[in-house]
Amino acid sequence: MPWYVGLPVTLAVIAALFLAAFKLDWLPGLPDLFGTETKDRSGPAVLKSIQDMSRYQAATGNYQVIVDLEKDAKFLPSAIRGSRTLYVGAGSVGAYVDLGRVGKDGVTVSSDRRSAVLRLPHAQLDQAALDPKRSYVFTKERGLFDRFGDFFGDNPGNEHELNVLAARKIQDAARQSDLDARAEQNTRSMLQGLLKSLGFTSVDVRFG
Repeated sequence: MPWYVGLPVTLAVIAALFLAAFKLDWLPGLPDLFGTETKDRSGPAVLKSIQDMSRYQAATGNYQVIVDLEKDAKFLPSAIRGSRTLYVGAGSVGAYVDLGRVGKDGVTVSSDRRSAVLRLPHAQLDQAALDPKRSYVFTKERGLFDRFGDFFGDNPGNEHELNVLAARKIQDAARQSDLDARAEQNTRSMLQGLLKSLGFTSVDVRFG
C-alpha cells in the first residue's frame, strides 16, 4: 500500500480508536476532550412593568397532556426525512373573578345591614402556564437527514412548537372542564363567609 494511502487510513484508525476510548471509557485516566461544560452567563432579570391586580384567584387546575407531533416529507420516506416526537406537557390554568369590574350598583345592602346582594362578573381563565420541571420529551424518532442535521446543533424552534401545542391543549382542556364554575363557587363561599363574619345574616352572590 503506498504511503499516501496508508497514512490517511492509519490516522483515521487512530482517531476512531481514541473516539471509542473516550466514548466507552476504556481509559478512565484520560481526560474527556470531547466533554461539554455548562456555564450560566445570563444577566439579571429586568423589571419591565408592574400591574396592580384586583382579581380573586379562586381556583387552579393542573393538567398533563401528551403531544404527538409528526413531520413527514412529501416525496421521501420517514426513514430518510421526517420526525415524530412524543412530548409530555404539564401545566396549570388559574380561574379568577375580577372584583375590579364590580360597579356601584353591584353591591346592595339592606337598611338594617343584615342582608346583602352582590352582582359579580363571571369567572375567567388565565393563560396556561407550562411547568418546565414536569414537561419533557418522552421519545423522538428522526429520519437519516434529520439525525445528520441534529449532529451539528439543536433546533430550538422545534421545542418552542411543542410548548405552544402543549399550552394550547391544556387551555382547551381547562375550557371544557368546570374550572370556571368551581371558581365562582369558591368566590361565593369566600364572600359569604367574610360578610357573615361582619354581621350579615343573608348574603346573596350572583354572577352575570
